[in-house]
Amino acid sequence: MGSRLTLIAALIFLFCGTMAAQSRADSINTEKQAFLEAISKQIAENESKPAAEVFKNIKMLKEATAGRLLSVMNFGYSRSLGVSCTHCHVPGKWESDEKPAKQVARDMAAMVGKINGELLAGIDNLRTSNPTVNCTTCHRGQTQPALSLPPR
Repeated sequence: MGSRLTLIAALIFLFCGTMAAQSRADSINTEKQAFLEAISKQIAENESKPAAEVFKNIKMLKEATAGRLLSVMNFGYSRSLGVSCTHCHVPGKWESDEKPAKQVARDMAAMVGKINGELLAGIDNLRTSNPTVNCTTCHRGQTQPALSLPPR
């Protein structure tokens, strides 16, 4: 009887944890989608202009189109770290550098650039002709990089 109760309690805990994680992900996606729709409306008819002409305080991806910049933010950063826009940005003051995470993202992007542009090219015997890393390589949907392997 005790082991059956333990099993039931473990299943309830697992289910509730899964539901909480799903609820958090749904909340993040809902918030992010609302911001993306609002910003897309604001830049309507300017999506193909360089990001630096459309947005303020652009320090990376200046030559990317404004539309492409939104895609990079949505899929490259937000999804890779499992966060919404507000992790790095202040809503309504998107150009603000108020949140330290914004500069961390810039610094991490520079690190990825160095790894892809300089370091990987110097590793012989890699099984691909164009090795690359990106945010997901380490973060895997979490704000902190994965620092350990999952249990076997």
